[in-house]
This record gives sequence, C-alpha cells and structure tokens, in this order.
Amino acid sequence: MERFTQLFGSFLAFVYDCFDRIVIHGYLSGLSRPEQVVYFFRQVLGVAVVNKEILSQRTDDYRGWVEAYTDNHRIPMEWAEKGTRKEDYVLPALRRMEKRSGYGVYFIFKSMEQGRTFRISVPKFPTEDPNYRILAHQRSRFTHYYFYIRDEVLGPIIVRVASFFPFHATYWLNGHSFMEQELKRKQIGFQKSDNAFLAVDDVTQLQAAADRLSPAIIRKQLDYWTFLLGPKFSKKERAQVNLSRFYAIGQIEYCRNFIFKRQFPIHKIFERSCEIGLWRLTANRISEIFGVRLNKRLRGKLATVIDQIEHGHHVFRAYWKAAILRQYEKYSRYLRNELCSNNLFDFGLKKGLDHLDAVRKRFQIITDRFAAFQAQSLNVHVDFPLLQRLALPLTLGSVRYPGIKIHDTRIIRLMEVLLHGSNTVGGCTASQIHEAVITNFQLAPRTYQLNQLRYDLRKLKGHGLLERDGHRYAYRLTAKGVDVALLFLFFHKRLCGPLANSRFHHKPLPESKPNSKLEAAYHKADKAIENIIDLLKAA
Repeated sequence: MERFTQLFGSFLAFVYDCFDRIVIHGYLSGLSRPEQVVYFFRQVLGVAVVNKEILSQRTDDYRGWVEAYTDNHRIPMEWAEKGTRKEDYVLPALRRMEKRSGYGVYFIFKSMEQGRTFRISVPKFPTEDPNYRILAHQRSRFTHYYFYIRDEVLGPIIVRVASFFPFHATYWLNGHSFMEQELKRKQIGFQKSDNAFLAVDDVTQLQAAADRLSPAIIRKQLDYWTFLLGPKFSKKERAQVNLSRFYAIGQIEYCRNFIFKRQFPIHKIFERSCEIGLWRLTANRISEIFGVRLNKRLRGKLATVIDQIEHGHHVFRAYWKAAILRQYEKYSRYLRNELCSNNLFDFGLKKGLDHLDAVRKRFQIITDRFAAFQAQSLNVHVDFPLLQRLALPLTLGSVRYPGIKIHDTRIIRLMEVLLHGSNTVGGCTASQIHEAVITNFQLAPRTYQLNQLRYDLRKLKGHGLLERDGHRYAYRLTAKGVDVALLFLFFHKRLCGPLANSRFHHKPLPESKPNSKLEAAYHKADKAIENIIDLLKAA
C-alpha cells in the first residue's frame, strides 16, 4: 500500500483500512449435539421420551415470547415478502430511531428458511430402553426471526434467530458503523454515506477507531442481545448445562479505502487497473497475491472478471477458491480494494471470533500485495488521451464545438496571449485580445480578423478552457485552461522545438555543451529517444 500511496499521494485525501461486513454464526454449545439434547431433556428436565412434540413445545414457547415482546415494545413485525430487500424496507424505521437518539430493536422480520434442526426416529430394532430415540442432524424449513437493532457500540446490526432446536443464531455487523459510533463518542466531525467515510477531521482517529474493533467488544454486545432476544432457559437449566454461545466467523470482508480529492484521477486509475488486471493478473499472479503456490491440487475458482452491479458501477473481481478480491469506485471520489472470504480455512486461519486479529493481519498482507501489484503496473508511461479528447468535436445540447488541435498555429498564438494576460482583473475583451495577438506576432489585420478570433474563443469556451467574467464579454482562462495552455506552449517551445532541432538539423556535440542543467537534460532526452528507437526496431 505504501507504493500505491507514494505513486498517487498528490491525488489522495486520506487512506484507511477496516473490516467492512462481518457475518458471525452463534452456536449454542450446550445443545448443539444430539446426545446433549437427550441429556438436557431426560436428565435435567426429567422428560421420559424425547419426541417431536417436546421439541415443538420449546419452539412454541419462544414464538409466544417474541409475539409478546413485539406487543409490549410496539415493534413492527412482518413476514418478509419474496423479492423485498430487507435493509431498504426497514431503513425508514432506522431513521426514525436515529432521529430520536434511541437504541434497541426497531423492526422484526419473519421468514421461512432452511435451517439446522434435529430429526427424531424410533429404533428399527428393540432396545433395552423402550424410551430410547435416535436424534440426528438435518436441515428443514421453519420460521426464522430477523431482529433489526441499533446498538450503542456496534451501530445497526442484524440478529437472526432460528425458532427450532438448536436455536442457531446469525449476526450481521459492519465495521464502518462501529467506527461511526466511536467518532461520535469522541466528538470528531466526519462525513459518511452508507459504508464509506468521505471526510473526517482527524484521520489518525479514524484509523484508531477501525483498529479498536476487537473480539471482546463484539462478544460482549452479541452476548447481551442473544440473552435478551434468544430462547429462554431457567436458572436451573443454565446451572446444569453449559448453555453458552460459540461465535464463528462465516463471512468477512476487509477493505482498503483510498479517498481522492477529485473524480478524474480515480476514474482513470480504476479504468487502467481493470485493463491491466484482465491481462496481467494471471492464475500464478493471483496465487502469489494470496500467498499460496499454484498446483494441481488447488481446488476452487481462479479467474478475473469485470461485473456491473445494480447502480451502474463496474467491479473488478479476482476469484481465488472461496475468496474474492474486489476493486471498485464509489461516490466519484472513493476507490476500495476489498477482500471477501467465505471460508477462512482456505487461508489456514481458524473461524473462531477470538482469531479476528489474525484475520486482520493476514488480509492486510494480501491487500498490500494487490496494491503493490497495481502500483508497479501503473507506474509506467501510458497513453493519456488529453490531446485526443481536445482534438475531437464536442456536442453540448444542440451546440457543436470543433476540436482543438495542438498543431493549430492560431490556437497556439491565442493561448500565449491569454496566458500572459491571465492576471488581468476582470479578464480581457475580444477586441483587446485581438489587438494583442496582432501586435505581439506582427500580423496584418486581414490575416487574422476579429471574427476568426471570436470563433477560436468559442472553441476554447466550449471545451471548458475559457470563461466569461460574469455577464461581461470579457474572457480569462479557467484553471484547466491554464494547464492546457502551458502544455501546448511548453510542448512547442520548450520540448518539441529543441528535440526536433537535434534530430533533423544537427545534434549538439556533448564535448562542447555549455554548463547548463537544461542543456544536460536535453542531451539525456536525446540519448533516451535513441534507446527507445533502437528498442522499437528490435521489437
């Protein structure tokens, strides 16, 4: 990442890295295996026969509690309709809670989904215990509850609880929401849109907030909401069975965020990165970035593609096994490198929540390699189509403006006059500019008439290089116009002219060159041009 920031440091406003989306599975450790369920019901509760009705009774009790909870707290609860994006549907409720600075559950969705349950069957052959039943894991379709919560520490989170044994729970949280809460607590100003920080008063505090997200903080909040919203167990049941939640990371996204000062460089960098990635990010290079040697035993997907997401932006994706390395631009000033993993075992990492710091370190190394690869690929001389864009005609509405060509003598003269007169307060009128061009270049009035000047001014104004002073017919160069004028003049007078003289007229002798840094630079450029010509001939 250091090479990337060094290469584009003048365009970058700030850079930070953090966890983005984290999906955590919560397993009820005391009742996750069939033999534990049998022990719980027969030894703790004194139930003789563990059958489907016994398990269904616990489900009915939990469903009744959820219904009572929603009524007591006046929380809306609805069935999730097919095709409905849940996050967008509950957003108004979240905004209302934020407006009144409240925390807690603000919406509940019910959904029929596949989940982990137990299958109970009678033994095929008689056993010594007539009440013995066979319990085995299976997946079936039943009700799941989605609790949408605004947490004081983690921000907006989602808790999904299965209504059937073993009451599997899933949690969705976002690192950007945690960082937002941390910055508010420290009273640090920032600008945030969705899951992206666009501005912040103190960048070091932003990165420090991202680094403070730890397993202890996550576990504390998840334990609280699981105890409050999960299935209920008595003190006797908790005392005799170790009913605790084991948290495992199911899916995790880690991102490097590059915030640029303006849109133009980020779009060009991303466009060029996609081209380079499709051609040069081969299977071997992808494996090197992920830190694994490519061999025939490697299972999974190795590919690079460019996808178009819903809001029209393109995403560059590099697939490796069950992981995806993504890059995309967002909000016209935001470039994000994002690593998503659906199976941490692919990286040799453990899924337990306690290993979150190890995941952060490993993902930092991988995103660093990806940024270094892009910096190395982008740190070359590539075609910059500024002159090509200026040379093409431009249509704005129903008005068509001709192109501006770098070899147009009239444009070169006009730019030189405008550049020298750019410090004039209020700009210069067309007649003043015409008189300056005629005088400075000793032209006859009939060779360059006032109507020709107005035509050239119209072209410059159409391409955004010239602007009027309010409602007056006085003109001055824009900031872009000053840069383009300098480029055109330096190309003709400072670069193209001396180099063309050395190539076609005579090459100055290096033995008798004057003691001038500029002359030494021209000799060096002459030598470099000769080397480029030799390489092109050899190719």
